[in-house]
Amino acid sequence: MDLLSGLTVTQLFNIIMVPIQVIIIVLTFYYFVLSMFGLYRKREVKVLTPEKSFAVVVAAHNEEAVIGPLVENLRMLDYPKNLFDIFVVADNCTDKTALIARNAGAIVHRRFNTEKRGKGYALEWMFHRLFKMERQYDAIVIFDADNLVKDNFLFEMNSKLCQGHKIVQCYLDSKNPFDTWVTNTFSIAFWVTNRLLQLARYNTGRLSNVLGGTGMCISTEVLKEFGWGATSLTEDLEFSMKALSHGIKTTWAHDAVVYDEKPLTFMQSWYQRKRWAQGQVDVAGRYFFPLVFKGIRERKIMYIDAAIHLFQPALVMIATFFMITNFISALQVHYTHVFTLVMPWTGWQILSSIQYLYPVAALALDRIPWRAYVGLILYPIFIYSWIPIVFLGFINRKDKQWSHTKHTRSINIEEVVKQKKVSTS
Repeated sequence: MDLLSGLTVTQLFNIIMVPIQVIIIVLTFYYFVLSMFGLYRKREVKVLTPEKSFAVVVAAHNEEAVIGPLVENLRMLDYPKNLFDIFVVADNCTDKTALIARNAGAIVHRRFNTEKRGKGYALEWMFHRLFKMERQYDAIVIFDADNLVKDNFLFEMNSKLCQGHKIVQCYLDSKNPFDTWVTNTFSIAFWVTNRLLQLARYNTGRLSNVLGGTGMCISTEVLKEFGWGATSLTEDLEFSMKALSHGIKTTWAHDAVVYDEKPLTFMQSWYQRKRWAQGQVDVAGRYFFPLVFKGIRERKIMYIDAAIHLFQPALVMIATFFMITNFISALQVHYTHVFTLVMPWTGWQILSSIQYLYPVAALALDRIPWRAYVGLILYPIFIYSWIPIVFLGFINRKDKQWSHTKHTRSINIEEVVKQKKVSTS
């Protein structure tokens, strides 16, 4: 108490405000530099001979509206039919999901467990069953029931596995980018992430990518050795960090594409993103410090980068606090402005302007249909809505109740491909 009483008002404010500014500045420059690596494509040498076998697994809860087109799509993938099988986990289903999937050609396993609910539990249950089967597969590929898949998908995964990679994440495209302004802006967010974060990490050659929930390929060897164990609200992120903590990187396959259904309404997207925020805060609480310590101990930036990724919700809250404080002019005289010590405000404004151009660059580089650019008008609304969502995710971080996102966009892969061709012409 005596120590605090001896400090001036400026010193007291600086104890809080200086570290906050340093964190924001360092991470702003970090992501700026990282995204630069996504502005190009590395030349890749691919293995074209099909060698690896796959168990293609779809966890589905009451997905009768979309499961049929997906299974039919998977059966038509351009890969030797004797090297992959399609499994659908009808998880606590009360509709015709199992029947439709079976009639479409999938091997259906029905699971009923009202206590352990959610995709993570369903996958873990299915993996145990796969491990006990007479036929063993080299890898397991995971899709969501609302997905559609580009025909070269398994060839791309085969190539990565043959090159020694153990965990692979694909490019997450959108099945319905033009349904509503929400699906448009949500799709833009995914396209930006694909190009300027996922591809960027891959291009560095030193960082690990992050699993995206679907279009994931995991070596059976890894699953058997370390187990799945990812049953949080963000099972993909949890397994990424679990694997990385054992030194196993996730790699990126930019040419393997999954078309994912985006929420139609803002409230649907709000609840989905809130669940993601809750899950990320939960996973960060368990893996942030171990990854930081591992990165420092082994002097490997991939662990630090993963920790920074987990830190994102905290960064949003810290930046929001600083922004609010900065709007109160009476408080500004009480702390040192580190931002202006680094460079003039004009420089920060230029940097901010460049970052606003990143979505345009991401869309242009991946040749996204021109109609998608209209969504850039409302894109800031989507991005800034993350602020209250992250705060709610932090407050409700201990709530592990799983919620199902209803999918209704029942279209086939031919329609998606045709739509993209028409939009780009």
